[in-house]
Amino acid sequence: MKELVVVSGKGGTGKTTIAAALAALVSEPVVADCDVDAPNLHLLLDPKVQDTEEFIAANVAVIDPTLCRACGACELNCRFGAIGSDFVVDPIMCEGCGVCEVSCPYNAVQMRERLSGYIYTSKTRFGPMAHALLLAGESNSGKMVARVRELARTLTETTEKELIIVDGPPGIACATIAAITGSSAGLVVTEPTVPAIHDLKRVLSLFQHFTIPVMVVINKADLNLRKSKEIESFCKEKDIPVVGQLPYDPIMYKAVVAGQTIIEYAPNHQLSTNLQNLWEKVEQQLDSISRST
Repeated sequence: MKELVVVSGKGGTGKTTIAAALAALVSEPVVADCDVDAPNLHLLLDPKVQDTEEFIAANVAVIDPTLCRACGACELNCRFGAIGSDFVVDPIMCEGCGVCEVSCPYNAVQMRERLSGYIYTSKTRFGPMAHALLLAGESNSGKMVARVRELARTLTETTEKELIIVDGPPGIACATIAAITGSSAGLVVTEPTVPAIHDLKRVLSLFQHFTIPVMVVINKADLNLRKSKEIESFCKEKDIPVVGQLPYDPIMYKAVVAGQTIIEYAPNHQLSTNLQNLWEKVEQQLDSISRST
């Protein structure tokens, strides 16, 4: 089983549209959307939910008014301002640390599990999909990503698939770390802009830290040829393969509006051909990595 994680140093580089296009080019992969804070792969793949799992990853304080004596100990010790003068806990402000429970002399405070989001097993026109949605204001996105990847791996076993394509989160925070650790390889989507290059270098250092093979694709490469050359030179210096350069084309946005991958929307377009060539190079890299491990 191979696991390709598509990530980017910053948002808006085209990571999800490229991940969806690769899913369309592969023969029924398992797809996982690990951008749980702001998932949007479902907009292109239109998954049909088969199973829903509640995700519990945090606690919230609850004060029993029948036991509370309004002594103020919980309010005084809460560093997040989650307890008001009426001794009612604001669940949005509560971080679930448990200090109020420990400090209450009347045992009026209890820590209860809180619903943090939902994890889904779905079917798409390209194959099975694992994805999730972290509720607004909730934390532990890294833990949720780990669960989505675990579910995707289970799907490869039950459906006898050989490849997982992961749409990972942008950036280098804990959710990205959870998405890439233990994967076969990464594909970093970047663009020829100053902030994108800065963040590209940061996310590549993350792969280097975890000794995970990585490739780069430059999206909208023709918008700034000088910066695209700069990316090529940097990757060559670091011995990181640049497996593709995709031109800017408004047809990509038309495909997104239609709820389709570019491969489906315009199969004979040059951009679709470029993506086919990109996948062939990625597949070669994955095969090479498999042979060397």
